[in-house]
Amino acid sequence: MLNSSGALAQGRLISERFRQLTRASQWRMTASVPVNFNTHHPQGMVKIGEFYYVSSVEVTQPTRRFAQPQNGFDRDTGAGRGHLFKFDAQGKLLADLPLGEGAIYHPGGIDYDGKFIWVPVAEYRPNSHSIIYRVDPAAMKATEVFRYSDHIGGIVHNTENHTLHGVSWGSRSFYRWTLNPQGRVTNAGTPPEKLRRQNPSFYIDYQDCKYLGRGEMLCAGLSNYQAGKAGGRFSLGGLELVDLAADRAIHQLPLDLWTESGIPMTQNPFWIEPTERGLRLWFLPEDRQSTLYVFEVKTGSGSK
Repeated sequence: MLNSSGALAQGRLISERFRQLTRASQWRMTASVPVNFNTHHPQGMVKIGEFYYVSSVEVTQPTRRFAQPQNGFDRDTGAGRGHLFKFDAQGKLLADLPLGEGAIYHPGGIDYDGKFIWVPVAEYRPNSHSIIYRVDPAAMKATEVFRYSDHIGGIVHNTENHTLHGVSWGSRSFYRWTLNPQGRVTNAGTPPEKLRRQNPSFYIDYQDCKYLGRGEMLCAGLSNYQAGKAGGRFSLGGLELVDLAADRAIHQLPLDLWTESGIPMTQNPFWIEPTERGLRLWFLPEDRQSTLYVFEVKTGSGSK
């Protein structure tokens, strides 16, 4: 979320209202806007004013799994291109910023701190390598901040403590990096095994996360489940509020919202803002030919 007193207050309001939501909360779709360009495989989204910024991976050669692990990897790198798209409320593409280099082409979940959009770009395989960028959204210019020896699938900037917080492949681990007054990462050389902390929550894998202030981030994601031995597999999405000091979810909300084709709304990126009486969320769940879905939910008394 934004780095200002007003925006941090907005983040606190989101946190307070999100904690009031339950599985009985009633969601209402208020808009669905077709996006009129190839979004490839969207990953993260922020909304700045009237514009949307979406990170995405374009796969030109899918990864191939090895019969046996090779050099600690379960698959090859594949090939592709990373993008940060900018589009308007009508779904019109305004800019396309290339991100990554070589085998590092998979952008992850993103967040905006009031000045920069933070974007991790990684190899398309676990336990690999990443480049962390900050992007000036007005100029659509990316600056490399640091590199790390793991797949970082999402990142937020804690503007109060001057730390960056990342999640690994499948969000199975949390990472915390410190920033000095010049904005440089002081512990980028710390090996992953010494820096990571296990995520104790397992029912969803995070796809995209947002910093809300006071050491909290809100993450959206999904996981696949089997409906009994003879049943089919299905995907369940959800939202989790995470305490970054403890690296632990403190409010979890399964979300039974799907597209007409059965894709969870939280399969790819999301954005969230408070309304007069509740919360408004934007989702972009589909690949390639995407639709921007907008939902609202009321909180507190009279929320049903």
